[in-house]
Amino acid sequence: MMASREINLEVNEGTDRLDRYLASQLPDLSRSRIQQLISQNCVKVNGQVCASKKIKVETGDRLCIEIPPAEPLEIGATEIPLDILYEDDCLIIINKPAGLVVHPAPGHSDDTLVNALLAHCENLSGIGGVQRPGIVHRLDKDTSGAIVVAKTDHAHQHLQGQIQAKTARRDYLGIIYGVPKTESGTIDAPIARHPHDRQKMAIVPVEKGGRQAVTHWQIKERLGNYTLIHFQLETGRTHQIRLHSAYIGHPIVGDPVYSSGRSLGVNLPGQALHAWSLTLEHPETGETIQAIAPLPDYLHTLLEVLRRRSN
Repeated sequence: MMASREINLEVNEGTDRLDRYLASQLPDLSRSRIQQLISQNCVKVNGQVCASKKIKVETGDRLCIEIPPAEPLEIGATEIPLDILYEDDCLIIINKPAGLVVHPAPGHSDDTLVNALLAHCENLSGIGGVQRPGIVHRLDKDTSGAIVVAKTDHAHQHLQGQIQAKTARRDYLGIIYGVPKTESGTIDAPIARHPHDRQKMAIVPVEKGGRQAVTHWQIKERLGNYTLIHFQLETGRTHQIRLHSAYIGHPIVGDPVYSSGRSLGVNLPGQALHAWSLTLEHPETGETIQAIAPLPDYLHTLLEVLRRRSN
């Protein structure tokens, strides 16, 4: 049985409604989730349970939030074809298509990568937790490309350690609007959940809850008013490349959240962003594995269209 998680805060300054203050301090929790926790008597103010979201908190107040463990999902196996780039008894690397959700969530209970992996792999259930078995890192639903999944607990811990230590290398190819002024660069801008739109992330200072996020980029090809960019992730925050690209004024083509959505006459299933290469150390043998995920056909088509237009 998973234990509850407890968060303790002290109000440093100002006066605000309890739910608003907690939402500003806990960017990973939605406002509605915070209000639900308050109504479930999971929030204490100065040691007393508080069931009112509208109560004012003042400088010096001590807040304690108890977050119950998530309810395990009943995850079933679903036969979904997989494009396998590498597989052994320890791990599997998949070329994920755009449109495929990585793990079950509301609205996607049986049509995800995890459901497909449960049908393909024996004994995957429970590796790294029942809700996201085997998942080491993730890709957005509409981002295609290489993703590694662990088949054993040891492999799961080892691979996650490589991600956290930044020794695993994740390279992406993306097509952006506009042309950067330099050949390469680094975007170092912390990221947190958007304070008002829970579907988006935002650039938020570390002192206000943002988590460090670093993206390296280099121009691969100029395509008129568009550019093919090689991105390398140093960290792996939600929507990191998409948000960072928009932050420097060059959003990813086809991104429904961070760009204007201008049509280029090519039918894209999502943003023009592809996890092209994944390089890691094998958890058992120590050898270097590099998996290359070929660009999907629609990105090849988009590149050809842009090349013709730019000539």
